[in-house]
Parts: sequence; structure tokens; C-alpha cells
Amino acid sequence: MSKGMNKNTSIKTINLVREIGSGINWNEKKNKQFVEAFLALENANETQCFLRDLMTETEIKEFANRLEAASLLTKDVQYNSIIESTGLSSTTIARIAKWLNGSLGGYRLILNRISNHHHNSPKIRKGLSLSS
Repeated sequence: MSKGMNKNTSIKTINLVREIGSGINWNEKKNKQFVEAFLALENANETQCFLRDLMTETEIKEFANRLEAASLLTKDVQYNSIIESTGLSSTTIARIAKWLNGSLGGYRLILNRISNHHHNSPKIRKGLSLSS
């Protein structure tokens, strides 16, 4: 066992890997670099430029629709309405609902931050931000 890890930590890590998929090694150099790239972005313009270089327009629209679906699911909007407004399949929406309610909380975290951003006065901070 590595330093700082105990039996419970390693069990939690194993369960987390099972939940998010063993196909992703977040410690691999290129995956670390990918995460670091997002953390290095300082404003909406930088983020838009990076995302546009990274993804096709279709991919950007797809991911924006997935986030919108997660937002709508938190408001108890019915699948049929989400399908109509996003164009996503019911299978994709079900997958989003699964992750939205899962233990990792990635969707919940970002939706809370977006919600708090819109309800609070703008603050200068490092990392991703959305500007009006």
C-alpha cells in the first residue's frame, strides 16, 4: 500500500475505479495533461478557444446538450421534453441520469457552481469561469 493509504482508502479507490471505468488511468501522463489543460484556463474566452480547437462543432453541441439534459433532469423535466429540446436519445438521457445521481457528483458539482455563479456577483478566481 502506498504512503497515506490505508485499507479503507484502497477499497474506496477500487470501488471508484469500478464506478468510473477501469479504462481510464487518470495518472497516465496524457490524461494528467488533459485535466491540467482545463485547470489552466482562466476565463470563458480561453475556454471557448480551447474547446473549439479540441472538438468539432458537433461534439461541442453534443456535450452542451448533455449538460443541458443534466440541468433539466435536476428540475424533474420529463424525458420526452428533454429529448425534444436536446435531440439526445433516451438511452443517453438515462446514462446522464445515472451519472447525475451517482456518487462521483461531477454533473451536480458543475451545475451547482453554474447556479451559484448566476446568483452571485462576479468574483475573480483562478480556473474555469463563465462570463456574461
